[in-house]
Amino acid sequence: MKLLHVLPTLDPRIGGPVESARAIAASMLRLGVSSDVLSLQTPSCEIEREWPVPLHSLGKTFTYYQYSSKLVSWLKSNHRRYDAIVVHGVWRYASVGTWRALRGTSTPYFLFTHGMLDPWFARQYPMKHAKKSLFWLLFEHRVAMDAAGVLFTSEKERDLSCLRFRNYGRREYVVGMGTAPPPPQREAYVTKFVQRFPKICAQRMIVFLGRIHAVKGCDLVIKAFARASRIDPRLHLLMAGPDETGWRADLEKMAGEFGLAERVTWTGNLDSASKWAALTMAEAFILPSHTESYGHAVVEALACGVPVLISNKVHTWPTIAKCDAGFVEKDDLNGATNLFRRWLEANNQRRDSLALNARTCYLQHFELDSFARRLGGILSRAIYGSAHAITAR
Repeated sequence: MKLLHVLPTLDPRIGGPVESARAIAASMLRLGVSSDVLSLQTPSCEIEREWPVPLHSLGKTFTYYQYSSKLVSWLKSNHRRYDAIVVHGVWRYASVGTWRALRGTSTPYFLFTHGMLDPWFARQYPMKHAKKSLFWLLFEHRVAMDAAGVLFTSEKERDLSCLRFRNYGRREYVVGMGTAPPPPQREAYVTKFVQRFPKICAQRMIVFLGRIHAVKGCDLVIKAFARASRIDPRLHLLMAGPDETGWRADLEKMAGEFGLAERVTWTGNLDSASKWAALTMAEAFILPSHTESYGHAVVEALACGVPVLISNKVHTWPTIAKCDAGFVEKDDLNGATNLFRRWLEANNQRRDSLALNARTCYLQHFELDSFARRLGGILSRAIYGSAHAITAR
């Protein structure tokens, strides 16, 4: 089997879709399934070096829609080289262009939604939702209906997507997701990370790792930390991630008004080594997100043996709760405050138990190669009508 993954960009700052595609390609390669990646935008040399599989790129894209005039012709010329094509994400030209190119061909494609059909966005951004609804009626529903399968990371994500965008056929597959393990040398990254951010040294560090965006509940983190910080003066908050909407300045001002300027460290976007250093130093990880179809950073924390403090809108929460790998609360201020409170009230034995459970939870439910085998079986059944052995083409 040979796959092609199509994305509008490989910029890691957009989060889930890029990280998922890279993880899938790397894990399936280890299992003997080759993959190529097609990006509508040409990535930097630094980004390109991070991918373990061949990359193809089409130059520049135009407008917020990320349109590329080269996509359809490239796919028409090359689709026969692949057993199937996986399109990552909706609301961009990558999905519509793939549909246009593959109509009338025998090459199947799968649409991986990555949580982009969640109704939270409609409630939060009604004007954008009106535009998306029109776009869905005109184009995107055809992409979904003609796909060999629409892929979801969880039952919850699938069910929520149906509340807003219906009539895309019944070829739905809940495939889950997996995350790469931390590198064996991650402890070596800590020294350099502390040199960059000396305020975090010898502190009880709680880490937020993700986009600085309203959907992630960043304001809840700051407000809840303001309450929790009174309990232990050594408690320190690390806010790590790209400032996608220009919100960071307001959040920093909020932290200053709470008297937390010296107790909150803002790192911006972190490279791989710095990310693993932050998680290695973390006492706990926090994400009171308003919606999260999977949460790679959550699972990366679990892989490092770091307990997670999450909202019940992170769709992997039932598994994490069952494994007793952290705490789960509502995605509001009281919920975020309770996450901090419950962690601080736990004794050392309880925290050690949660840390051990976090690592076990990762190995049992989110290990990358197990996910790749599961996804390969689902794709094989959808393409061939039976679960062929996963072998290289």
